[in-house]
Amino acid sequence: MLNKTQIRHCLDVMQEMFPDAKGELNHSNPFELVIAVLLSAQCTDKLVNKVTADLFQKYKTPEDYLAVSLEELEKDIKSIGLYRTKAKNIQKLCLALIDEFNGEVPRTKEALMTLAGVGRKTANVVASIAFNEPAIAVDTHVERVSKRLGICRWKDSVIEVEETLMRKVPKDEWSVTHHRLIFFGRYHCKARNPNCPECPLLDLCREGQKRMKKAAKG
Repeated sequence: MLNKTQIRHCLDVMQEMFPDAKGELNHSNPFELVIAVLLSAQCTDKLVNKVTADLFQKYKTPEDYLAVSLEELEKDIKSIGLYRTKAKNIQKLCLALIDEFNGEVPRTKEALMTLAGVGRKTANVVASIAFNEPAIAVDTHVERVSKRLGICRWKDSVIEVEETLMRKVPKDEWSVTHHRLIFFGRYHCKARNPNCPECPLLDLCREGQKRMKKAAKG
């Protein structure tokens, strides 16, 4: 496990590598962000942005999503994985926004998590990006990078990874660290082909060193 000084070094290197890291889902308000993040589960941001380009022209408010049939909404998001479940959740979420939150997206993580299709990760993303609340959302990239580097343990659950990062990263850096970890995992420390030979953190990375030794043995 990395110590405090080593973790600080990792954060600083990621900052140098990805100084402009930020959320890549296109949106113009908190409501669009909730819909986009819900759609992004097990799907790339690139595909979600392609779908929401038309979707957000057609649907502007929670009422708009409820004014069409479930079949029509399914058709509009059909190219996205799990589209049937996501369409149902979008309509349930919109109904809850109208009935319980005066049509507005709630600002707290706890309230966000009461909405259909909104889990802990989605709530953290929305709270962080839409409302500037300090949060670390643990997606597949954040979990992979944290475990490979040794910031967290291999056996840690997603919640344990989140709690460890919240403990070890200064609170005022939670949100930006979340984005930098994602960029590091998405564009450098990829799941199948991590760029270990050119990684500035190789000397600290237990996974990278293991991979390099294996490669050297041929």
